[in-house]
Amino acid sequence: MRPLLVIDCVGLSKAQVTKNTPHLWALAQRGVSAPLSAVLPAVTCSAQATFLTGKTPSEHGAVGNGWRLPSTGEVGLWRQANSLVEGEKIYETARQRNSDFTCAKLFWWWNMGAAVDWSITPRPFYPADGRKIPATYSWPTGFGQDLEADLGAFPFFDFWGPKAGLPSSRWIAQAAIRTLELQRPTLTLVYLPHLDYDHQRFGPRDPRSVAALGELDKLVGELVAAADARGAETLVLSEYAITPVSRTVHINRALREGGLLAARPGPAGETLDVYGSRAFALADHQVAHVYCQDDAARAAARAVLQGLTGIDQLLEGAALEAAGLAHPNAGDLVAVSDEDSWFSYYYWLDPSQEPDFAHTIDIHRKPGYDPLEMFIDPDLAVPLLRVARRLTQKKLGMRYLMDVIPVDKDLVRGSHGRLPKEPEQGPVWISSAGWGAKNPEPEGGVVSATDVRDRMLGLMGLG
Repeated sequence: MRPLLVIDCVGLSKAQVTKNTPHLWALAQRGVSAPLSAVLPAVTCSAQATFLTGKTPSEHGAVGNGWRLPSTGEVGLWRQANSLVEGEKIYETARQRNSDFTCAKLFWWWNMGAAVDWSITPRPFYPADGRKIPATYSWPTGFGQDLEADLGAFPFFDFWGPKAGLPSSRWIAQAAIRTLELQRPTLTLVYLPHLDYDHQRFGPRDPRSVAALGELDKLVGELVAAADARGAETLVLSEYAITPVSRTVHINRALREGGLLAARPGPAGETLDVYGSRAFALADHQVAHVYCQDDAARAAARAVLQGLTGIDQLLEGAALEAAGLAHPNAGDLVAVSDEDSWFSYYYWLDPSQEPDFAHTIDIHRKPGYDPLEMFIDPDLAVPLLRVARRLTQKKLGMRYLMDVIPVDKDLVRGSHGRLPKEPEQGPVWISSAGWGAKNPEPEGGVVSATDVRDRMLGLMGLG
């Protein structure tokens, strides 16, 4: 076996790998590079499940960053259990082929309960008094404890939220270098997230996004040097690329205005009633799963959404099968936005009824992805004062809402989820090893996402 370092550079496109990214460019010149096909939806949980299993969402069931559970009817996003992904994962196959195989999974998704030797992932504590305490989960427990003893606490608020940025990627890269040196895994899976944040905030062409690309390139250089010292091959890939957007599509509000979506009034605003709704959408960047009670509800939802500005496709039936999304977890309809748009989760029509979590970072209560969690509300006169006041309430043991996130603001400038128009504008594959028997040159010049698993096995000599 030969060790392999896999670096998931989230949001990186093939077109961005140029001489202006010298470390990525050097790796491509030393080995090979190609566009990598995206899966639909082109989002983290679906893409990583495909990389790990070699299967499409219709086979592994990870039809997005979240879905409605068929068994309960409840919706949930950002689940971490490895068992939710159907199919044999690469680390399971590799150990069957060589019992000496070891794997470290550093902030890749589907981390909880994965059959790996070392893992670490964000996992807060939620005490009974309603607090949220930032933390990571690691296995073995001592693995994460040792990392934080050496590197300091993981910068949780730099991993997601208005502060999200370089410190999270830097910490993960340093953790990977330490793991390569001390644990010496056969396969090391590393997730570097920060490029994605600025690309979504500002758009991929903004100078701040270009600066983030330079930061990512430096981290890749450090990781490649560590892999070389270990005698490991390096593979850089990405899950999707970011496209500029300017329009928000309020898909749930359209369904509600059409008499299909129901909300439950309460003391802290309205909550989506998934059981009372004839149809509702789980919004996920540029893709939305629309769940319907019956065929009549689906026809009514289709009629509402076909005329909604910003929707490019409505997939159902045979079209869902052709897209690789025909799974019980998927919506009865799947909406795909046009290139310039993204879907909000908002379902309330009266601003006085917006739920209390709308202005907070709350990835589990919101029935959809909310990129506005990366912004501070521009309507706050002194936002730092609001944050300081809330932190004081927290220290005093008082209940509080960190209500600093904007709602209904046209701030987001980049998104993803739909398939790219051109391969060069999509995700990338860069390998330190050239094309060969273990890493064959792809037909048509594009590496298939469903081939990533077998190609990684080949690069380790386990193909």
